Amino acid sequence: MSNEIGSEEVQRGYGDFAEAYDALTFNVPYDEIAEYYSETLCGLTNGKRLLDMGCGTGNLSVRIAALGFDVIGQDASEEMLTIAASKSPDIRWIRQNMSETELGEPVDAVISTLDSVNHLRSADEMEQCFRAVFRNLKKGGVFAFDVNTVYKHREILGSNTFVYDVDGVYCVWQNEFDPSDNSVGIELDLFFEEDDGVYTRGYENFREVAVSEDELRRRLEGAGFQIVEILEYLTHSIPNERSEKLMVVARKP
Repeated sequence: MSNEIGSEEVQRGYGDFAEAYDALTFNVPYDEIAEYYSETLCGLTNGKRLLDMGCGTGNLSVRIAALGFDVIGQDASEEMLTIAASKSPDIRWIRQNMSETELGEPVDAVISTLDSVNHLRSADEMEQCFRAVFRNLKKGGVFAFDVNTVYKHREILGSNTFVYDVDGVYCVWQNEFDPSDNSVGIELDLFFEEDDGVYTRGYENFREVAVSEDELRRRLEGAGFQIVEILEYLTHSIPNERSEKLMVVARKP
Protein backbone atom coordinates (compact mmCIF):
# COMPACT_ATOMS: atom_id res chain seq x y z
CA MET A 1 0.00 0.00 0.00
CA SER A 2 1.58 3.27 -1.09
CA ASN A 3 1.00 6.87 -0.06
CA GLU A 4 1.44 8.69 -3.36
CA ILE A 5 -0.31 12.00 -2.62
CA GLY A 6 0.33 14.05 0.52
CA SER A 7 -2.67 16.38 0.47
CA GLU A 8 -4.47 17.55 3.61
CA GLU A 9 -7.56 15.50 2.73
CA VAL A 10 -5.52 12.32 2.28
CA GLN A 11 -3.99 12.75 5.71
CA ARG A 12 -7.35 13.44 7.38
CA GLY A 13 -8.67 9.91 7.04
CA TYR A 14 -11.92 8.44 8.32
CA GLY A 15 -10.65 6.66 11.40
CA ASP A 16 -13.79 5.98 13.42
CA PHE A 17 -15.94 5.63 10.30
CA ALA A 18 -13.49 3.10 8.85
CA GLU A 19 -13.78 0.98 11.99
CA ALA A 20 -17.58 1.01 11.76
CA TYR A 21 -17.95 0.94 7.97
CA ASP A 22 -18.34 -2.78 7.33
CA ALA A 23 -20.84 -3.18 10.15
CA LEU A 24 -22.91 -0.23 8.96
CA THR A 25 -22.99 -1.49 5.35
CA PHE A 26 -24.03 -5.04 6.27
CA ASN A 27 -27.07 -4.85 3.97
CA VAL A 28 -25.27 -3.57 0.86
CA PRO A 29 -25.62 -6.21 -1.93
CA TYR A 30 -21.92 -6.21 -2.82
CA ASP A 31 -22.08 -9.32 -5.03
CA GLU A 32 -24.94 -7.86 -7.07
CA ILE A 33 -23.18 -4.52 -7.43
CA ALA A 34 -19.92 -6.16 -8.54
CA GLU A 35 -21.79 -8.16 -11.19
CA TYR A 36 -23.61 -4.98 -12.27
CA TYR A 37 -20.35 -3.11 -12.82
CA SER A 38 -18.79 -6.10 -14.58
CA GLU A 39 -21.76 -6.35 -16.94
CA THR A 40 -21.70 -2.60 -17.54
CA LEU A 41 -18.05 -2.76 -18.61
CA CYS A 42 -18.53 -5.90 -20.72
CA GLY A 43 -18.35 -5.02 -24.40
CA LEU A 44 -17.16 -1.48 -23.71
CA THR A 45 -13.56 -2.42 -22.92
CA ASN A 46 -11.49 -5.48 -23.75
CA GLY A 47 -8.83 -4.75 -21.15
CA LYS A 48 -9.05 -5.85 -17.54
CA ARG A 49 -6.79 -3.31 -15.80
CA LEU A 50 -9.15 -1.38 -13.53
CA LEU A 51 -9.00 1.35 -10.89
CA ASP A 52 -11.58 1.25 -8.08
CA MET A 53 -11.57 4.93 -7.10
CA GLY A 54 -12.73 5.65 -3.54
CA CYS A 55 -12.65 1.95 -2.69
CA GLY A 56 -13.20 2.34 1.06
CA THR A 57 -12.61 -0.92 2.90
CA GLY A 58 -12.30 -2.85 -0.36
CA ASN A 59 -15.51 -4.89 -0.31
CA LEU A 60 -16.21 -4.26 -3.99
CA SER A 61 -12.55 -4.26 -5.03
CA VAL A 62 -12.08 -7.87 -3.95
CA ARG A 63 -15.30 -8.94 -5.66
CA ILE A 64 -14.42 -7.18 -8.91
CA ALA A 65 -11.00 -8.86 -8.78
CA ALA A 66 -12.70 -12.24 -8.32
CA LEU A 67 -14.59 -11.58 -11.57
CA GLY A 68 -11.32 -11.45 -13.50
CA PHE A 69 -10.24 -7.80 -13.32
CA ASP A 70 -6.73 -6.68 -12.40
CA VAL A 71 -7.71 -4.18 -9.72
CA ILE A 72 -6.02 -1.16 -8.16
CA GLY A 73 -7.86 0.03 -5.05
CA GLN A 74 -7.56 3.74 -4.25
CA ASP A 75 -8.83 5.74 -1.29
CA ALA A 76 -7.88 8.91 0.60
CA SER A 77 -8.15 7.21 4.00
CA GLU A 78 -5.24 5.21 5.39
CA GLU A 79 -7.60 3.65 7.91
CA MET A 80 -9.95 2.44 5.17
CA LEU A 81 -7.03 1.05 3.15
CA THR A 82 -5.54 -0.79 6.12
CA ILE A 83 -8.79 -2.73 6.44
CA ALA A 84 -8.97 -3.23 2.65
CA ALA A 85 -5.42 -4.58 2.48
CA SER A 86 -6.27 -7.23 5.06
CA LYS A 87 -8.90 -8.61 2.64
CA SER A 88 -6.55 -9.12 -0.32
CA PRO A 89 -2.75 -8.98 -0.53
CA ASP A 90 -2.98 -9.36 -4.33
CA ILE A 91 -4.59 -5.99 -5.01
CA ARG A 92 -2.42 -2.88 -5.25
CA TRP A 93 -3.79 -0.42 -2.68
CA ILE A 94 -2.85 3.26 -3.05
CA ARG A 95 -3.65 6.27 -0.87
CA GLN A 96 -4.66 9.26 -2.98
CA ASN A 97 -7.29 11.95 -3.17
CA MET A 98 -9.67 11.11 -6.04
CA SER A 99 -9.29 14.54 -7.63
CA GLU A 100 -5.50 14.11 -7.69
CA THR A 101 -5.37 10.58 -9.10
CA GLU A 102 -2.01 9.66 -10.63
CA LEU A 103 -1.31 6.02 -11.44
CA GLY A 104 1.87 6.26 -13.49
CA GLU A 105 0.45 4.08 -16.25
CA PRO A 106 -3.02 4.18 -17.85
CA VAL A 107 -5.77 1.68 -17.08
CA ASP A 108 -8.59 0.27 -19.20
CA ALA A 109 -11.38 1.29 -16.85
CA VAL A 110 -12.10 3.35 -13.76
CA ILE A 111 -15.07 2.71 -11.50
CA SER A 112 -16.27 4.63 -8.46
CA THR A 113 -18.97 2.98 -6.41
CA LEU A 114 -21.35 3.65 -3.52
CA ASP A 115 -21.63 7.41 -4.23
CA SER A 116 -17.94 8.11 -3.64
CA VAL A 117 -18.14 10.92 -6.21
CA ASN A 118 -20.63 12.72 -3.95
CA HIS A 119 -17.85 13.05 -1.36
CA LEU A 120 -16.08 15.54 -3.60
CA ARG A 121 -16.64 19.03 -2.24
CA SER A 122 -18.15 20.83 -5.23
CA ALA A 123 -19.02 20.56 -8.92
CA ASP A 124 -15.64 22.12 -9.68
CA GLU A 125 -13.84 19.41 -7.71
CA MET A 126 -15.93 16.78 -9.51
CA GLU A 127 -14.67 18.10 -12.82
CA GLN A 128 -11.12 18.12 -11.44
CA CYS A 129 -11.62 14.47 -10.54
CA PHE A 130 -13.05 13.69 -13.99
CA ARG A 131 -10.01 15.30 -15.61
CA ALA A 132 -7.73 13.18 -13.43
CA VAL A 133 -9.63 10.04 -14.46
CA PHE A 134 -9.37 11.08 -18.12
CA ARG A 135 -5.56 11.45 -17.83
CA ASN A 136 -5.21 7.99 -16.31
CA LEU A 137 -7.37 6.11 -18.83
CA LYS A 138 -6.16 4.54 -22.04
CA LYS A 139 -7.69 5.83 -25.26
CA GLY A 140 -11.10 4.19 -25.52
CA GLY A 141 -11.08 3.57 -21.77
CA VAL A 142 -14.31 3.59 -19.77
CA PHE A 143 -15.31 5.51 -16.64
CA ALA A 144 -18.34 4.14 -14.76
CA PHE A 145 -19.65 5.48 -11.48
CA ASP A 146 -22.82 5.73 -9.41
CA VAL A 147 -23.93 8.96 -7.80
CA ASN A 148 -26.69 10.20 -5.50
CA THR A 149 -29.20 12.57 -7.08
CA VAL A 150 -30.38 15.97 -5.90
CA TYR A 151 -33.75 14.33 -5.19
CA LYS A 152 -32.18 11.82 -2.80
CA HIS A 153 -30.26 14.50 -0.95
CA ARG A 154 -33.29 16.75 -0.63
CA GLU A 155 -36.09 14.23 0.01
CA ILE A 156 -34.49 11.06 1.40
CA LEU A 157 -31.38 12.09 3.31
CA GLY A 158 -32.56 15.64 3.98
CA SER A 159 -32.12 16.93 7.51
CA ASN A 160 -33.08 13.56 8.96
CA THR A 161 -31.63 11.44 11.74
CA PHE A 162 -31.09 7.69 11.46
CA VAL A 163 -30.15 5.22 14.19
CA TYR A 164 -28.33 1.93 13.58
CA ASP A 165 -27.66 -0.80 16.13
CA VAL A 166 -25.62 -3.51 14.40
CA ASP A 167 -22.85 -5.98 15.19
CA GLY A 168 -21.19 -4.21 18.08
CA VAL A 169 -21.74 -0.68 16.75
CA TYR A 170 -24.43 1.79 17.76
CA CYS A 171 -24.62 4.77 15.41
CA VAL A 172 -26.63 7.99 15.47
CA TRP A 173 -26.47 9.44 11.94
CA GLN A 174 -27.56 13.09 11.69
CA ASN A 175 -27.96 14.94 8.40
CA GLU A 176 -28.30 18.63 7.60
CA PHE A 177 -29.42 19.51 4.06
CA ASP A 178 -28.14 22.73 2.48
CA PRO A 179 -30.30 23.82 -0.49
CA SER A 180 -27.67 26.29 -1.70
CA ASP A 181 -25.58 23.46 -3.17
CA ASN A 182 -27.78 20.40 -2.52
CA SER A 183 -25.23 19.10 -0.04
CA VAL A 184 -25.82 17.03 3.07
CA GLY A 185 -23.63 17.57 6.10
CA ILE A 186 -23.34 14.27 7.96
CA GLU A 187 -22.39 13.77 11.60
CA LEU A 188 -21.90 10.30 13.04
CA ASP A 189 -21.88 9.55 16.76
CA LEU A 190 -20.43 6.05 17.02
CA PHE A 191 -20.41 3.74 20.03
CA PHE A 192 -18.25 0.61 19.84
CA GLU A 193 -18.95 -2.33 22.15
CA GLU A 194 -15.76 -3.67 23.73
CA ASP A 195 -15.17 -7.25 24.92
CA ASP A 196 -16.15 -6.33 28.48
CA GLY A 197 -19.49 -4.89 27.30
CA VAL A 198 -18.40 -1.28 27.82
CA TYR A 199 -18.95 1.12 24.90
CA THR A 200 -16.32 3.56 23.66
CA ARG A 201 -17.40 6.62 21.72
CA GLY A 202 -16.20 7.80 18.32
CA TYR A 203 -17.20 10.63 16.03
CA GLU A 204 -17.01 11.40 12.33
CA ASN A 205 -18.31 14.15 10.08
CA PHE A 206 -18.24 14.71 6.35
CA ARG A 207 -20.27 16.26 3.57
CA GLU A 208 -21.75 14.95 0.32
CA VAL A 209 -22.68 17.14 -2.65
CA ALA A 210 -25.22 16.33 -5.38
CA VAL A 211 -25.51 17.92 -8.83
CA SER A 212 -28.10 17.60 -11.60
CA GLU A 213 -27.82 15.15 -14.46
CA ASP A 214 -27.25 18.07 -16.83
CA GLU A 215 -24.41 19.31 -14.64
CA LEU A 216 -22.82 15.86 -14.60
CA ARG A 217 -22.96 15.75 -18.39
CA ARG A 218 -21.45 19.21 -18.69
CA ARG A 219 -18.63 18.47 -16.28
CA LEU A 220 -17.78 15.12 -17.91
CA GLU A 221 -17.78 16.64 -21.40
CA GLY A 222 -15.69 19.52 -20.08
CA ALA A 223 -13.12 16.95 -18.95
CA GLY A 224 -13.05 15.44 -22.46
CA PHE A 225 -15.38 12.44 -22.03
CA GLN A 226 -18.09 11.20 -24.36
CA ILE A 227 -21.23 10.11 -22.50
CA VAL A 228 -22.18 6.50 -23.21
CA GLU A 229 -25.29 6.37 -20.99
CA ILE A 230 -26.84 7.68 -17.80
CA LEU A 231 -29.38 5.29 -16.32
CA GLU A 232 -31.15 4.74 -13.04
CA TYR A 233 -28.81 2.76 -10.80
CA LEU A 234 -29.25 -1.04 -10.79
CA THR A 235 -32.41 -0.88 -12.92
CA HIS A 236 -31.16 0.02 -16.44
CA SER A 237 -34.18 2.36 -16.64
CA ILE A 238 -34.28 5.93 -17.88
CA PRO A 239 -33.93 8.26 -14.87
CA ASN A 240 -36.95 10.19 -13.64
CA GLU A 241 -37.48 13.03 -11.19
CA ARG A 242 -37.69 10.58 -8.26
CA SER A 243 -34.60 8.53 -9.11
CA GLU A 244 -32.33 8.33 -6.07
CA LYS A 245 -29.12 7.17 -7.76
CA LEU A 246 -27.71 7.29 -11.27
CA MET A 247 -25.26 5.01 -13.07
CA VAL A 248 -23.05 7.10 -15.36
CA VAL A 249 -20.89 5.57 -18.08
CA ALA A 250 -18.48 7.67 -20.13
CA ARG A 251 -15.65 6.93 -22.55
CA LYS A 252 -12.31 8.55 -23.34
CA PRO A 253 -12.24 9.02 -27.14
